[in-house]
Amino acid sequence: MYLGLDLGTSGVKALLIDEDQSVIGSGTGTLDISRPHSGWSEQDPSHWIKATEDAVQDLKATHGKELAAVKGIGLSGQMHGATLLDAGDKVLRPCILWNDTRSHKEAAELDGDPRFRALSGNIVFPGFTAPKVVWVKNNEPEIFARLRRVLLPKDYLRLWLTGEHVSEMSDAAGTSWLDVGKRAWSSELLAATGLDTGHMPSLVEGTDVSGTLKTDLAARWGMGSNVVVAGGAGDNAASACGMGTVGEGHAFVSLGTSGVLFAASSAYLPNPESAVHTFCHALPDTWHQMGVILSATDALNWYAGITSRKPAELTGELGDQLRSPSGVTFLPYLSGERTPLNDSAIRGSFQGLEHASDRAALTQAVLEGVAFAFRDCLNALAAAGTKLDRVTAVGGGSRSTYWLKAIATALNIPIDVPADGDFGAAFGAARLGLIAAEKADPRTVCAAPATDYTIEPETRLTADFDAAYHRYHNLYPALKGVQS
Repeated sequence: MYLGLDLGTSGVKALLIDEDQSVIGSGTGTLDISRPHSGWSEQDPSHWIKATEDAVQDLKATHGKELAAVKGIGLSGQMHGATLLDAGDKVLRPCILWNDTRSHKEAAELDGDPRFRALSGNIVFPGFTAPKVVWVKNNEPEIFARLRRVLLPKDYLRLWLTGEHVSEMSDAAGTSWLDVGKRAWSSELLAATGLDTGHMPSLVEGTDVSGTLKTDLAARWGMGSNVVVAGGAGDNAASACGMGTVGEGHAFVSLGTSGVLFAASSAYLPNPESAVHTFCHALPDTWHQMGVILSATDALNWYAGITSRKPAELTGELGDQLRSPSGVTFLPYLSGERTPLNDSAIRGSFQGLEHASDRAALTQAVLEGVAFAFRDCLNALAAAGTKLDRVTAVGGGSRSTYWLKAIATALNIPIDVPADGDFGAAFGAARLGLIAAEKADPRTVCAAPATDYTIEPETRLTADFDAAYHRYHNLYPALKGVQS
């Protein structure tokens, strides 16, 4: 048996698979986000441990016997979070999360140093780890003075699980401190933020062994001795391992809290000017490019809260037949936007409202707004040299066939929907646990799932969606002018 632990923004998932990669069972633990100020997003790392305990105990309640056979654990997690520890590994302050934008000034200053784009291969986004630590240095100097170690969220879980300070390439690539081409920490970039390599965890590949599960945890969870913990991956790279998106030309679209258009590559091909992320993959000698939007299902969940309806209820009102855009346009910039705007200050908007604009019209606009944000990502990937002919759908939002039809039509490429199964980040993490424990071939283990069906673009609506996208695309500069 092999266990995947996925530390998400809203919860932790524990997923158990067997040697044939069949899913045996899963458990969950919930998390909340603290937003003490506008643009802030934080979590207490102790809550991650509690949620992980809850998830494993949930799994143990129904599959305790199978847990006893676990040989490897893989980790996946939300990226970019700044978890700051003192010399005794005590947490110094709440973790500043990936969707926190308070460090936009610090990010701009670091991005103005040409070494960052040259070595990290990416724009320094406010959501990345380095500018957050500089913000702490500038605004909480007493905390910075005590800082001895910076860990990413899943790597703080690893410290609790194994006692080791370790990260891996895919997650480290999102800090702005990694030389992504060389797959090593950059002393030069660290020094530019007042740190050195001693503040960083050691690095392994996602398929490598990073440590062994502590004996007290193994006993509490009913596991044996010598359970290895793999390097693991950041959430998107872990999802790619789960989806088999590990070879040249393979791609997926993820409809999670945030949205991702992800393409694997056998070469390091940075193009930071396009605002495309170029990161290491979880597999050795592999990289990936991705366009990222900050609010995907988060946008629908926000609208569901406003209307006091469940998201599935809202999408269900639209039926199965894809509609022509109504003229109402939604910009899903609820917490700023990454690709291609790199704008942490911009905020969302409905435009084109009229008396006839009912709840269904606004739901449709929210789904289309996210679809058009993915089209922005597709164009940015093309500018970075990556052309996609088809993608596979993953994430909670992919359960909405209507939404997938809108995305396929907006992107004008087919979307493959995998056969029933759990192929997300927790599954990818479990696969990495299997690879590390058994020294298995990564590309054999990380095979793509069978396709259940394919959603083709609805060509009858291509012209209508093109016109609606151009309205969407032209609204950003106008909104920017009003909000700036």
